[in-house]
Amino acid sequence: MELLRKDHIRWFIGVFILLLVKLILLRSFLFGGMMWGRVLPDALSILAVLSLLELVLPNKGKRTIYWCFNLLFSLMLFAAAVYNVYFGSIPTYTALSGIGQVNQVKGSVQALIRPAHFLFFADVIVIAAVWTVRKLRARFRRGLMFRLSPGYSGLRTSSLVWKTGMAGMLVVTVLLSGWIMRGAWGIENEIARAEQMGFMNYQVEAAIRNQRENRMLAKANREEVIAQVKQLQDQYPYRDEKGAAPAYYGIAEGKNVLVVQMESLQTFPIGLTLDGQELTPVMNHLVEEGLYFPHIFQQIGQGNTSDAEFAVNTSIYPTGTIAMSTGYGNKELPSLPRLLNRLGYVTNTFHVNDINFWNRSKLYPALQFQQYYDKPYFQDDHFNDFGPSDEELFRVGMRKIKELHAQNTPFYTNLITVSNHSPYTLKDEFVKIALPEELEGTHLGKYLKSVNYSDYALGVLVEDLKKNGLWDNTVLVVYGDHFGINQKEASPEQISSVLGIRYHERISRFNIPLIMHVPGIEGGQVIDQVGGQVDLLPTIANLLGIRLEDEQLTAFGQDLLNIDRNVVGMRYYLPTGSFFNNEIMFVPGDGFEDGTAVRLDTLEPVEDIGPYRSDYDYIMQLMKLSDDYVKLLPDRASKS
Repeated sequence: MELLRKDHIRWFIGVFILLLVKLILLRSFLFGGMMWGRVLPDALSILAVLSLLELVLPNKGKRTIYWCFNLLFSLMLFAAAVYNVYFGSIPTYTALSGIGQVNQVKGSVQALIRPAHFLFFADVIVIAAVWTVRKLRARFRRGLMFRLSPGYSGLRTSSLVWKTGMAGMLVVTVLLSGWIMRGAWGIENEIARAEQMGFMNYQVEAAIRNQRENRMLAKANREEVIAQVKQLQDQYPYRDEKGAAPAYYGIAEGKNVLVVQMESLQTFPIGLTLDGQELTPVMNHLVEEGLYFPHIFQQIGQGNTSDAEFAVNTSIYPTGTIAMSTGYGNKELPSLPRLLNRLGYVTNTFHVNDINFWNRSKLYPALQFQQYYDKPYFQDDHFNDFGPSDEELFRVGMRKIKELHAQNTPFYTNLITVSNHSPYTLKDEFVKIALPEELEGTHLGKYLKSVNYSDYALGVLVEDLKKNGLWDNTVLVVYGDHFGINQKEASPEQISSVLGIRYHERISRFNIPLIMHVPGIEGGQVIDQVGGQVDLLPTIANLLGIRLEDEQLTAFGQDLLNIDRNVVGMRYYLPTGSFFNNEIMFVPGDGFEDGTAVRLDTLEPVEDIGPYRSDYDYIMQLMKLSDDYVKLLPDRASKS
């Protein structure tokens, strides 16, 4: 009896140490070090889970169940480590909702996996071997176990004592974990909060926080939130002279609107030359004759590309806790297509992938696009894992555009490109540029080749618009959805050295271009205003002569053509509380006081962050109101 009890205790301790080591390993991936001083939260969370398992699992087959749990636990930590490489954020349980999308972007995911990530599975082969040996030896031991059967009552007593101890351990570990979570609860920076709480406790805290927010929202009123948004925005000095007539208002009234979302396009390739070759000649020409906004920053969350579609079409901040198409595709989203539908436009969106990718089958009706065109509408020219190329996307898009033009019907069309998607494997027949020798075969070189092709395809679209008499009657908007270069694949130092440019690991990485061709505006103009993806809807509306206030559309962005200063929030790839204004990028620590700032013009650190406290407080309030607003929107089914 005593031998059996001691063996079980040794087993319990062994499993505890094994799982704890894996959590410590995860810390090294997520936070850049083992952080032995932070072991306590991880140890408590593991003890809580194991004690709960000891209480609920039957003795028979328990070790097999533990083996399966260890495997699942390893898979979860492996996924979290790889996820962090790409997103730079700590995944919560809500990120699991996007697991089904992995197969669609497996090439991108595989490129992020490092050999060290497989250390989570180092024990699996050993455990499997030990388990097999013990199963083989079990036959021999059956007779011994039978002879010990008279002592069964003693085993029941020891089992009772063991379970009582496990119940006590569960209570103590839960209370201590709760104390740790409470101490870190007020930290808005998700990375800092997870570092203090531990990965497992962070998952529990995320669930509790979500439930609390839902309870608070149940008592909230959408009209009150809208009033708070207006009051807050009125207090921020966006314009030096409020009440002045807006510039460019209605200059494109009644014109068609064509928005092209460029996959993984950052700003740094615009205007770049390689051995005398323009990398983006088409976009360079658009810059020379249109409006160019070089200081725009991505604002996406878990939904990546689909979140960019959401933010641009709604002027609402992605929450960062779930892909907006998944979490809010059941809502009646105030949006640009919904607005233009009322004004007689035909609204369409095109994407060469399956409509269910990132739940676009929910997103597009929520945005009220009248028609979407997905994979079945395109011929597969096998460009990459997604199938059809940007040229095929634009061919099908232009076919529909020409039909509407022939009917003299104004249109709003979204074209979502994917050819410039990681891992940027471009087939020879699509390559349009020769790279310098030092770039051939590198991640950076592949990216630049891919960007050059996407620019070429955009040129085909522009020429089709001109050839079919649409150019002078169409507002063309081109912007990047999110960054393309992962710093794990190409370091800022490498990019700066090879290309001869200044490249910052965050500012340059999250900087995306925005280019507009607007009939009636002659000559190129550079708009140096800082902005984000939530600013596109108000800017486009101004050009079309639409007053959002008259249309009762609440926007969390600003018209970039009619402000003197701006502040835009970013979260998920940066922690909540991060923002860009006309001067700096700010990233909080545990809060504002221990945050850091970098100047946008010099890329140098800012010593005194005190003057930017008001921007921090403002953007925190604005994003919180944005979250409340989208959660309070009526469901499409209820129409309330």
